[in-house]
Amino acid sequence: MQKEVSYSDAKRVKFPEPVHISIIRDKHGKYNPISMAWAMFTSIDPPMVAISIGFERYSYEAIEHSGEFVFVLPSESMGDMVRFFGSTSGRDIDKLKASGIATQPATKIDNVLLADAAANFECVVKSKVRSGDHMIYAGLIVASYINTEPEALHRLYSVDHRVFSGVKPV
Repeated sequence: MQKEVSYSDAKRVKFPEPVHISIIRDKHGKYNPISMAWAMFTSIDPPMVAISIGFERYSYEAIEHSGEFVFVLPSESMGDMVRFFGSTSGRDIDKLKASGIATQPATKIDNVLLADAAANFECVVKSKVRSGDHMIYAGLIVASYINTEPEALHRLYSVDHRVFSGVKPV
């Protein structure tokens, strides 16, 4: 039996949920990572992923300029980075530089990969759809990477918007 409740009460049932990071190059050439939960793989052939970014976010301006992004599946050890990337604006600070996180160059787009992540996907925006106060960007995956260290393949999940917990891959 179902009981009607407020949207915010029903939405709490979604946890735990996967955490993602997207890295988007801004108009000054700075790579800006943003933490996000609203993302998903959307197609096998061709391989595509979609991310949702609020209009007020600095990353919205950046992706409108660059038309590319790196989609990152963070590893369990990256909880502090996910919190930092999600609570600091790229308007105010170079988040990659401030965090000291290890990166490596992307190969197909002008961007960087997060070296300690479970996986990274280079993406080119192919379409976008307005969804209320967010824009959904569908990106074609043009290159894919996984971490060579088995323990780094343990993914990070959000359990209540503030706390992150590692989960082993299936």
